[in-house]
Amino acid sequence: MKFVEYPDSELMMFDLADLLASELAAALRQNDRASFCVPGGTTPGPIFDVLSGVKLDWDRVTVFLNDERWVPESHERSNARLLKRRLLTGRAAAATFLPLYADTPEPEDAVGALAAAIEPCLPIDVLLLGMGADMHTASLFPGADRLAEALAPDAPIVIPMRAPGADEPRMTLSARVLADAMACHIVITGAEKRAAIERAESLQPEEAPVAAVLANATVHWAP
Repeated sequence: MKFVEYPDSELMMFDLADLLASELAAALRQNDRASFCVPGGTTPGPIFDVLSGVKLDWDRVTVFLNDERWVPESHERSNARLLKRRLLTGRAAAATFLPLYADTPEPEDAVGALAAAIEPCLPIDVLLLGMGADMHTASLFPGADRLAEALAPDAPIVIPMRAPGADEPRMTLSARVLADAMACHIVITGAEKRAAIERAESLQPEEAPVAAVLANATVHWAP
């Protein structure tokens, strides 16, 4: 794990947006298309705001989420809804978006179709993750019903997940898919999350799921 500390979150968001854009541009110089996998939640919003205006061949970029709540895009808790308002606007509106939600009663009903859509985009070129104070990342929660399956070396691409800390069923990328990313960044703020990620370094992924991706990750932290 590489750890980068910033004096404040505003500087971190601008610097990280610039770094992500540079990595996407580098991937596009080497390949016809690039894949960009991002978190939901409010923390990365300022990064998305900056990225949406960056001059990049966005029409050659495929964007998808680390995980999604099993709610339609019209729902206020939809990660896709937030992403379309903050990242997939301005210049970045030209990017291709692959949802991690389908109009089925349960996430299990859509696993095959969602995995088939994402598979051509693997390995992920540029991955941005968040982390909770409980050391979860994506929807890999401690105590989740299918965590062991999601952490397995032969895990499928996407896995439905239910956990005590999650209000709705989720669809998440597996740890294998996240760990295989060409470039991996984790963005966190505050003393509590710094302590959590430092603790995660000495724990097994079953206890601290974020540990499954730390080996090749750069952690970006601001107070």
